[in-house]
Amino acid sequence: MIDDEGQIRKLLRVVLEEHGYNVVEAESGKAGLAEIATRQPDVVLLDLGLPAMDGIEVLRRLREWSQVPVLILSVRESAEQKVAALDAGADDYVTKPFDATELLARLRAIQRRGAEVEASAYFQTGHLAIDFNGHIVTVNGHEVKLTATEYDLLRVLALNAGKVVTHSHLLREVWGPNATEQSQYLRVYMNHLRKKIELPRNKQKLLKTESGIGYRLVPVEKI
Repeated sequence: MIDDEGQIRKLLRVVLEEHGYNVVEAESGKAGLAEIATRQPDVVLLDLGLPAMDGIEVLRRLREWSQVPVLILSVRESAEQKVAALDAGADDYVTKPFDATELLARLRAIQRRGAEVEASAYFQTGHLAIDFNGHIVTVNGHEVKLTATEYDLLRVLALNAGKVVTHSHLLREVWGPNATEQSQYLRVYMNHLRKKIELPRNKQKLLKTESGIGYRLVPVEKI
């Protein structure tokens, strides 16, 4: 936990320790990076408004040598700030003041992400299943035909399940480095994808829009 506010650290420690987390505190980015390197934690909570070294710079330095899941916890709530943090390598973003239940749910989600999916070559959430080896997507057990672009888009979201994936990251991964400003591509294909993988009668949707930021594929046991 990297935050320069003592009261916030105290509150977070109480919440986290009540739910089985062992908590290590740091008051600055430099101290936080040192603790991460030494202790190799399972997850990092990071504030952006740190003294001497801003949270975005901490993220950039951390991502040079570690892929530990990072959850931003900050008073900065503009879409631009969130996009900057996510593009710098954050896995998710919660604004202060925070709801403890939501914070814990976000922590659990980012700890379940990416690496496990790639290791198994198979992904399932609710009614959706993806066989990465066979490029086969099924909804309620029935194969769904996706275009190559739709599949690539879904694959990136699935490999980052529970994590907000920014518009620019999706465009770069699916359409290439020269397409990061072509957001109309993304809107069109996300609409196509929703029509193919969502169940109209279900109120809870798999694909969630993070307004002005990007998209998230929601990991659920059953929908």
